[in-house]
Amino acid sequence: MAYIRFSWLALVGLLSWSAHASDLHAGYYYPEPQTREVYASEIEQAVDATEGSRAAFVVGLAAQHLDQGYTPGYHLFAKGEHLEKLIIVGTTEGRYNTLFRMRAMLASLTSRARATPLFSQIDRPYELNFLDFCKLMGFRQVTVSDGDKVAHQIKIR
Repeated sequence: MAYIRFSWLALVGLLSWSAHASDLHAGYYYPEPQTREVYASEIEQAVDATEGSRAAFVVGLAAQHLDQGYTPGYHLFAKGEHLEKLIIVGTTEGRYNTLFRMRAMLASLTSRARATPLFSQIDRPYELNFLDFCKLMGFRQVTVSDGDKVAHQIKIR
């Protein structure tokens, strides 16, 4: 009986580990996401979207923030084997602690994305949002967190 119980616990542990193995950043950069969604964008990935362009976008956005002389209250990271996962983590207590605040932050990033040369190549860029821009750049997942207790994950298709 003890062997069966141990085997069952080992199996449950293995299944639990494999479910989390696909998101190795949960528990390190952000808590396990409480909410998830899939965003279907009609835009195609740009042919010149590369690992390097995704890294440059994150670095460029950080540089914009420094040039403006204030911290936006969040940090961006490009992670994953090909930097295909965008992670946005809040650094100010209580600032991005609801799904609505996280979505508002993503909406504010839309205007920054529209100022990039890549986005300006698109017809009618004003009809697109930040998640469309993420797909254009080759990001497959965006995770937003308050950096404390709340995380929301978006798979981009």
